[in-house]
Amino acid sequence: MEIKITHIDTACILLEINGFKILTDPTLDNAGKLYHHGYFAFSKKTERPALQNIDLKKIDLILLSHHQHKDNFDNSGKSFALASECTIISTKAASKKYKRIIGLDNWESYSVITPLVANLKITATPAQHRPSWIPEFVSGKVIGFVIEFDEQKNGVIYISGDTVYFKGIEEVAKRFKIDIGIIHLGSVQFRYLTGFGKYTMDSNDFLKAIGVLQPNKVIPIHYKGWTHFKEKELTLIERIESVEEIQSKTILLESGITTAIVKDVVS
Repeated sequence: MEIKITHIDTACILLEINGFKILTDPTLDNAGKLYHHGYFAFSKKTERPALQNIDLKKIDLILLSHHQHKDNFDNSGKSFALASECTIISTKAASKKYKRIIGLDNWESYSVITPLVANLKITATPAQHRPSWIPEFVSGKVIGFVIEFDEQKNGVIYISGDTVYFKGIEEVAKRFKIDIGIIHLGSVQFRYLTGFGKYTMDSNDFLKAIGVLQPNKVIPIHYKGWTHFKEKELTLIERIESVEEIQSKTILLESGITTAIVKDVVS
């Protein structure tokens, strides 16, 4: 079994499992634009996608945590996804807006048939993309994903989606043994609207989530490239490095560079 990961932009990664290519949260616009995310929330994109060595024509599956925010589904990302022939899995709300999309509720699963990965199954996990005192309709429904298949030896792959730390993460830990955790961070805030209320985890929440999920490897993403990310990258790195156990299992990705996470050689 071989698992490789390449960070492209924000929460957009290319995850390759035995050659089966999964793209998450497609954000493919260049930097510099100002975007409206809904309910008077605006932010600017400050980094461009790392696409130098990426062949998007060969994507097999797209996992979209939610469709309503441009930092997870921007204009070019949307155009690419909807024009592609691959399967797209997202929320029920996304499937109602775009007929190309297969929508899942929390804990609902979808089996993907491919000769490359035996019994590949995607399960939607709960996410809370808002402070607890903000109603869900303001930010909209978001899900994370658990990826399961036959060759897994040490647990599943978990992608958190955009979420704060909440009880749903604890429920994921109860239901699944996590091998690889891919966690969305950034401490998203719109201070002129909702003060210091967070819409995604910061580094302290990241450490707490790792303590609960107990992954063998953990990969932080979605923490730079937009003005509404309020925790500096350096702060995240310092917090990771402050806890030896966390540092030893954390993989920090360099955008555009493919990293092998698992490579079992069969003789």
